[in-house]
Amino acid sequence: MIAHLSGTIIDKAEKYVVLDVNGVGYKVSCSSDTLARLDLDTRASLHTYLAVREDALDLYGFDTSDEKDFFELLISVSGIGPKSALGILSATSTETLKKAIATGDTSYLTKVSGIGRKTAEKVVLELRDKLRAHSNMSETPGVLRAESDIIEALKALGYSQNEAREVVKEIPNDIVGTNARIKEALKLLGKK
Repeated sequence: MIAHLSGTIIDKAEKYVVLDVNGVGYKVSCSSDTLARLDLDTRASLHTYLAVREDALDLYGFDTSDEKDFFELLISVSGIGPKSALGILSATSTETLKKAIATGDTSYLTKVSGIGRKTAEKVVLELRDKLRAHSNMSETPGVLRAESDIIEALKALGYSQNEAREVVKEIPNDIVGTNARIKEALKLLGKK
């Protein structure tokens, strides 16, 4: 298994990078957070997961080993493949996703990550106990509800779910209150 790669980024697309490692280019699919931290013609070091199928060998890359471990936990749920797990990871921070699962907040998972209700329930059912022991549960339901409300408000204003999810990740943590966070999201969207 290929567990780690270091090299120079020679190509970058919407969902992957090509990492040149001693003259061999590896196509590595990454979450949106990891992709945002990577630039063309720079050296990068990625923790990787190799997905082996009948017809393909796909590499998935992660900035941290924690993100990779959570990815592996997600794909352990039946019905969640590597591409779905990467999509879930791209929705918001790993810590926020862990808290949503640990608290059983399926509505947050469906609104933010874009997975269906049944899949969200399955993820919660299979991973809740594993994550509950590791998550800090203080004030989590309110935070998750507020983030979900912001996404719904932006969608009501005509923004797509993907645009709303991406801008919510950009709102600084020092801005508190749902209304203030919505105003900041609108400012950020106005700059794009």
